[in-house]
This record gives sequence, structure tokens and C-alpha cells, in this order.
Amino acid sequence: MSGRSVYLDYAATTYVKPEVLQEMLPYFNVNFGNPSSLYSISSVTQRAIDRSRERVAGAINAEREEIYFTGCGSEADNWALKGVAFANRRRGNHIITTKIEHHAILHACEFLESNGFEVTYLPVDQYGFVDPDELERAINERTILVSVMFANNEIGTIEPIREIGAICRNRKILFHTDAVQAVGHVPVDVKDMNIDLLSLAAHKFYGPKGVGALYIKKGIKIDNLIHGGGQERGKRAGTENVAGIVGLGKAIELAVSEMELENLRLSGLRDRLITGLMKIPHSRLNGPKGFSRLPGNVNVCLRFIEGESIILLLDSMGVCASSGSACTSGSLDPSHVLLAIGLPHEIVHGSLRLTMGSGTTDEDVDYVLEVLPGIVDRLREMSPLWKEYLREEIKV
Repeated sequence: MSGRSVYLDYAATTYVKPEVLQEMLPYFNVNFGNPSSLYSISSVTQRAIDRSRERVAGAINAEREEIYFTGCGSEADNWALKGVAFANRRRGNHIITTKIEHHAILHACEFLESNGFEVTYLPVDQYGFVDPDELERAINERTILVSVMFANNEIGTIEPIREIGAICRNRKILFHTDAVQAVGHVPVDVKDMNIDLLSLAAHKFYGPKGVGALYIKKGIKIDNLIHGGGQERGKRAGTENVAGIVGLGKAIELAVSEMELENLRLSGLRDRLITGLMKIPHSRLNGPKGFSRLPGNVNVCLRFIEGESIILLLDSMGVCASSGSACTSGSLDPSHVLLAIGLPHEIVHGSLRLTMGSGTTDEDVDYVLEVLPGIVDRLREMSPLWKEYLREEIKV
């Protein structure tokens, strides 16, 4: 085991920044009142929630009363899809999404299909982009909702959200975006981009786990996902995670204020890492280059070897990485995202995702570029696919 520690899985989760933790601490043991109670110490926690609501709204150019706190991004996704679908089923039963969505969206759509809804799963091109014209052609008289992720969690593709939003607004179709990977990392403006519902999660931008939010544009008809008390203005029952909500508010404010400079730094590291990785024989970059890619995202396929083996050997060298979404890391199934961009199974299995964040340094990138080629060579020497490839090369 290497003595060095390099964390390159920021798309899976981030650490809680010290400033965020500091602001959260009083709400565990000092300002602990239930916000729904009437006595004075509870007014402190209610004001803290209101302040966080303002911070979240400010970060995405929404109104304070349009922000509803949830337990995570997946809950926000489920609430958006199921809530809109059941509230509007008399108007129509057709939903449009894409083949590369997070499983919180895809599995929610499968549930809705089992309850009588029809779902169109749009394809993407080789870089992971949705074609807005194809999306518009998929809209019919029964369409009630379009859900397209803002940025892909595996290959970093930033979708043409403003254009999609404009199409939906013109056609009077509600538009939801899973912006869990985007908020705090790229500019998001719900008004300018014609977004009706948006999901986010604190732990993707240096806030705590177990708290997220759903933006619901004023006037939208949506059913509740969780029933019980009257919290969140009667929309989402359950005693509020006050410390988590406070942490979310502080984290999103910090992320937005630091975004411009941090994105310049991360984009430079990303591009240097990509350049180095492409020098490894039989490597392939997945997703686009430049401004259409998340600043800290790198995803490659290394042919003739398994991504899981790469991750284990990188871990032995002190590098934390992944082969795709953290939510499916225990699955042996190939990435649905990489299959959707047209890669064959045998190449998809050799995928590696390296995602960078505020703790990533030039030295970290240098270290990965130093150790990874040797790991690839070692694994290929043991690979039957590699040996077969070499035999075919010799014949040619």
C-alpha cells in the first residue's frame, strides 16, 4: 500500500468544508429546537432554514418560496417525476427523458411505466449530447413532462439545457433537470434556462450528505411524495434536518462564489490529465472536450482490461477512483451511459472515471500519470483479450 493518498472521486462525493461544518455545529447541540414548535428557541432553527432557502434560491436565481428541502438528490428526482406525473395524469401520461440519466430518474420512470405512464427514452450522440430537435419531435399531445439531466455524472457532458427549456416552454410542457452534478460547478439560472423543476444535493459541492433540495417553479401542480406533518409548507413531511440544511446553504453559497476561479484551475488539471492518459496505448476519452464538459471530469476506456481491476490496483497505490456512478459501483453490469454513446461491451468494461475537486493538485495529476501506465501494462499482461489482440497483430 502506497503512503500517498490521492482522492479522485469527487463526482461520487466531496468532503465537508471546514467553514460549512463550523456553521452546522450549533444546530446539533445548542440551537436544537424543532422548527415546528412555538417557543422561542425553535424560531432560531426556523430562521436558519429560511436563511438557507434564500442562499439556495440565490445560487440558481429562483425565489425563496420555490425551494423545498429533501433528504437527497434521489428523493428530489423521485418527487419531481412522480409528483408531476400523478398530479397531471388527467392531462396526459407521456414523459420524455434520456438513456443516460442517473438511476434515480430511470428507475422512477420504470415505476411510472408500471402505473400506466408512457416514457420515451431519447438516445444521445457519441459524446453524450441530446438532440433538441429529436426531443421536440418526441413531444405529443399527451406529453406532460420532460426530464433531462444538466450534466452527466459519468462522462461529464453538459447538455443544451437552455435550448431544451425553451422548447418545453414554447410547447407548454414542464421541464425538470437533475442538476446534482452541475449546481455549484457550472452556472445555473432557472429563469434564463426555462427550468420548471431542478434537483440538487449538498454532498456534491462540499456540503453534508443526507440533504438536498427541489426547486419547484411557482404555480406548478405537483403531488407530495412524503405524507405526514406540515413541514416545507405542507409539501414534504418530516422533521427538518436543520444542521444539514444549514450546511447546504453555506456550501452552495461558497461554491458559487468560488466557481469561476476554481473552474479555470480544474479545467487546466482536467485537460492535462486527459492529454497524459491519451498517451497510454489503446485508450479512449469518453465524452466531449472543452467547455461542454464538467471542469473536473475525466472518463476513459482502457482496452483489454477490467475497470474494477484498475480501481483496485490504483487503490493499492493510494488513488481513489471509480469506473462510473458511485450508486452502481457494486454492480457488474456495464455502464448504461457508455453503452448509450455507442461503445461495445468489451470496451465499456475497461472504463475509468477520475473526477477532481478543490483538494486536487498538480502533483496528484503527475502521480496518476506516473503509476497508471504501469498498472495498465501489468493487467494487460494477464489479459486473455490482450494476448489474443497481439496474436492477431502478429498475423497481420
